[in-house]
Amino acid sequence: MSVTRPRSSSRSGSLGQSVGLTPSVSRPYLVSQSALVSQSEGLAKSVGFTQLASISVAGSVSQPRSLTNVLGIVILSQGKCGLSKCTTLYLVSMAMADLLVIICQVILTHIKYYYFPSSFLDITPMCSVRIVLISAATDCSVWFTVTFSFDRFVAICCQDLKRNFCTRETAAVVLQITCILLFLQNIPFYFAYEPGAIIDNASWYCDIKPGYFTNPIWVGLDWFDTILSPLVPFALVLLLNSLTVRHILVTSRARKGLRSQGNTRNYSDPEMESRKKSVILLFSISGSFILLWLVNVIEFFYYIIAGKNTMGYTNSELIFQQAGFMLLNLSCCTNTFIYGLTQSKFREQLRNAVKYPVTIFQLMTKQNN
Repeated sequence: MSVTRPRSSSRSGSLGQSVGLTPSVSRPYLVSQSALVSQSEGLAKSVGFTQLASISVAGSVSQPRSLTNVLGIVILSQGKCGLSKCTTLYLVSMAMADLLVIICQVILTHIKYYYFPSSFLDITPMCSVRIVLISAATDCSVWFTVTFSFDRFVAICCQDLKRNFCTRETAAVVLQITCILLFLQNIPFYFAYEPGAIIDNASWYCDIKPGYFTNPIWVGLDWFDTILSPLVPFALVLLLNSLTVRHILVTSRARKGLRSQGNTRNYSDPEMESRKKSVILLFSISGSFILLWLVNVIEFFYYIIAGKNTMGYTNSELIFQQAGFMLLNLSCCTNTFIYGLTQSKFREQLRNAVKYPVTIFQLMTKQNN
């Protein structure tokens, strides 16, 4: 019997499935514990460096970047960054989804495995819940990027629709519906696992049920999940950005033509300046998403074209795949830094937030003296 690869969760990139280090704790590979143990020692060594690099990166950035995500949420929520209310809401939602991915995937899965092995999080029900949360949070992070890109596309390219669509109320409804649907879509995968071991009458770890690989319902759900994230979002972000660029180029040529006819010199165009700032933010976020997901998407198409079982990947193929998993984790840590690089008012608010504790400490010191 051939073993098909469940593709939908490859974005989670959990530890150990490919090198036989731990029972299945996330959805890439989704193989049984016995299959994991049978992995060769040489194969484990071949991808050990990539796994170590992934964990080193995850461990070194998880706490500081979790704090930066929290700081970004706080700063953006104040609404003092010169952004529209709907844009602010999209950015806050993206930061919250990224923070949830970092907590569930990096801290509660990667770091937990090395520093807190066999904890209560490895009890089968908790393990299954954690897998669903990781997948749902990753889906939200991806699709919030799509909704933000679509909002900016409407704001720049569809002036008639902009007045009714680009509002805080509409953004809230879109985000809520997206979040609810994605969580509901991931709930069935809770039931795809069975205990990997029974210890003192307690179920531990999560092994994929054997029927997952042959049952048409599970196979269909898995492929639907793969298409839903990241293939469709990847294509939509590319399409929306292409249409936005095309519209900006056409509009810019038209406005320059009008200015040249009017013989206007040193003319400041507030509309184009506003669009420029919006486009820089849009392209920075969506560009980061595309680049950091690109390796995973390439690996997916390679899997389809080559028709190989991932359990039979060569050393270089596994290293490439694990590098893609590492980049996916990093994709949830970059948005706050993008805000700081592209938005001057965000940097100003960030400086104020950093100075505030120092100012309070100085005042308290003066009072004590």
